[in-house]
Amino acid sequence: MGTDLASKRILVTGGGGFLGSHIVERLRSQGCLRVSAPRRKDFDLTRAADVDRLFDCLRPEIVIHAAASVGGIGANRENPGRFFYENAIMGIQAIEACRRFRVEKTVVLGTICAYPKFTPVPFREETLWDGYPEETNAPYGIAKKALLVQCQAYRAQYGMNAVFVLPVNLYGPRDNFDPASSHVIPALIRKCLEAKERRAGEIVLWGDGSPTREFLYVDDAAQAVVAAAERYDSGEPVNIGSGREISIRQLAERIAAITGFDGRIVWDATKPNGQPRRCLDVTRAEREFGFRATTNLDDGLKATIEWYRAVSRQT
Repeated sequence: MGTDLASKRILVTGGGGFLGSHIVERLRSQGCLRVSAPRRKDFDLTRAADVDRLFDCLRPEIVIHAAASVGGIGANRENPGRFFYENAIMGIQAIEACRRFRVEKTVVLGTICAYPKFTPVPFREETLWDGYPEETNAPYGIAKKALLVQCQAYRAQYGMNAVFVLPVNLYGPRDNFDPASSHVIPALIRKCLEAKERRAGEIVLWGDGSPTREFLYVDDAAQAVVAAAERYDSGEPVNIGSGREISIRQLAERIAAITGFDGRIVWDATKPNGQPRRCLDVTRAEREFGFRATTNLDDGLKATIEWYRAVSRQT
């Protein structure tokens, strides 16, 4: 039967963020009129009193926990303690509040960074516990993976309907383009556009370009999360991705071509590569709630670049 989201009071934590804002838009486009997306300045989920106040005020029937403290390799290296603490404490307190306030369904967003460093490709959900995550992402990944344990434990003891989804690397409009904390696609887009504007002859990128990554357009990710909220009720984690991988070197060349940057790409091999390969087995999501990514990488990159150009012109 599934869950009729349009009739429910829905709370999206992190609803003002990158993925969260797209989830909110997706819900509202599907006729959900009672969607709340409070901001951190009003309710700080790292503070237990704020979490209690939030749930007491809104009394949600469905919760999608998308709030997170995130960043690229550099941000993870500089903030391992903060990323571990904030992601763990926000999730633990939010899930516990869902239990105490008898929320009908809770959807918790994990991360591909939770997988072991040398996971066989494609990553299958059953291999999530087969090793330690890649070191630069480990504090963030383990904090998120602990929330899977909490969801499963609460399902076993309290009968709580908590589901856990594992999105792959996301990109798209409204992504974070701050060079100090951005992920690879917005970082590459900004580097190429700024180098083109300066007429620079080269850009320097971290690593050697050999690692592979899988990317999912943010609108597709929002569709998957909402579909899971409607139709997925299992305690088993489920991957959300496109199922296609590309090397960072190929990605850089593609973004350079789309942005019109025709200079050299120089690789700084003294900087870390991160996890060697990332590509998900996405068959469970398609089988369980019918999700399959529909936005191809070139189209998604063009839309992201157009959005960033438009925003840049306004500032």
